[in-house]
Amino acid sequence: MPADERVLCIPTSHFHALGYFHGGRRTDEAYRAALLDPARFSFHARSQVETDPSFKQLIPYVLLRHDDSLFHYRRGATGTETRLRSLRSLGIGGHISETDAAGPGDPYANGTMRELMEEVTIAANWTERLLGFINDDRTPVGSVHLGIVHLFNLDRAEVRSNEAALADAGFAPIATLSSEREQFETWSQFALEMLA
Repeated sequence: MPADERVLCIPTSHFHALGYFHGGRRTDEAYRAALLDPARFSFHARSQVETDPSFKQLIPYVLLRHDDSLFHYRRGATGTETRLRSLRSLGIGGHISETDAAGPGDPYANGTMRELMEEVTIAANWTERLLGFINDDRTPVGSVHLGIVHLFNLDRAEVRSNEAALADAGFAPIATLSSEREQFETWSQFALEMLA
């Protein structure tokens, strides 16, 4: 991903005005509609906003669940976000690019599906729902990103990693993953709490 890629952001002041939170927040329709209002979207050079907390980059964070198990992986050495390497994760996703706005449809939805298909192959049918949001201003990564948590319920546990950045991938019971929560990046820890 080029450093000059333009990525989807909202002003951090907009996020604060709607109701600041730390950790995970389950969605409600009014909050979702206000936070993800396309009139508030703007695209900025990633190289600038990665260290500018006046913007929150919107990051889809897709959880893949089959029955009582979740897809999980370890972030490999080839991942673009060096600050998260070697940590365990539950979420699939990444930045929404200005190129996702070039075609028809919603740029956020377009980017979410592009990121998902780049990172994994899902050989199953699924239903999707928006679970909530994640914010963690305690870390340099978290202070410039806002996670939007999507839950995909799969009819089969058939998911394959497409990238070396997603190592040791597979499904495990949610209860097992919860007992190992300290091994996971903070967003995954918040996601486990939201699923509890």
